[in-house]
Amino acid sequence: MPAPLSGEPKFPSRSRPGHPRLLSVDIWTYQSVEYVTVAGETWLASASEYPRSMRALWESRPWAPSVLPCGRAFDVISMPSLFGRRVLDELWTSGPGCGPVAVFRGRTLLFVQPGAAPRLRRLLAWEEWARDVPPLLCHGKGDTVTVPPVQRMVNGPDSPGLGSGRWIVAPESREPWLPGASTVLWACVRAAREPVGAA
Repeated sequence: MPAPLSGEPKFPSRSRPGHPRLLSVDIWTYQSVEYVTVAGETWLASASEYPRSMRALWESRPWAPSVLPCGRAFDVISMPSLFGRRVLDELWTSGPGCGPVAVFRGRTLLFVQPGAAPRLRRLLAWEEWARDVPPLLCHGKGDTVTVPPVQRMVNGPDSPGLGSGRWIVAPESREPWLPGASTVLWACVRAAREPVGAA
């Protein structure tokens, strides 16, 4: 499980007395997980066929979003923003947490293990309970995704649905832990079946 940047967990658990659920926490402006570390940059760049070129681009334009291929270092599951919040809540409440997470143009981007996207797509098509889950975009080998800047522009848009997007859980390790297809599937099913606002 990835360690928080500070001494506190990234997402409060509803099982901890006195701590609100993720849905009531303003994680979209939670400053301590916003910026990508040098090690996180190295991991992100490893997704590219030309890692050195990516690092050079970020050096000259750290506030620009980048397009990276999936299937090598990670796959990405893109989901509606509100549903994504509920899935993150499930991942952190029921375990085992999550790896990097971003928001871009009103979508939550959950970074998962390479190969997890096509497997999740098959599971959602096959399993009868998947009908409860809203349509997800599963980006795997052959796909590309736009990732937020490694640094946030000081006066950039605050809304997760505007501008170049932003990191909610920024990459901070050369080998971040990433959930697999089964972990994401169960979190999605639980999030879809749980009434909104349930304690």
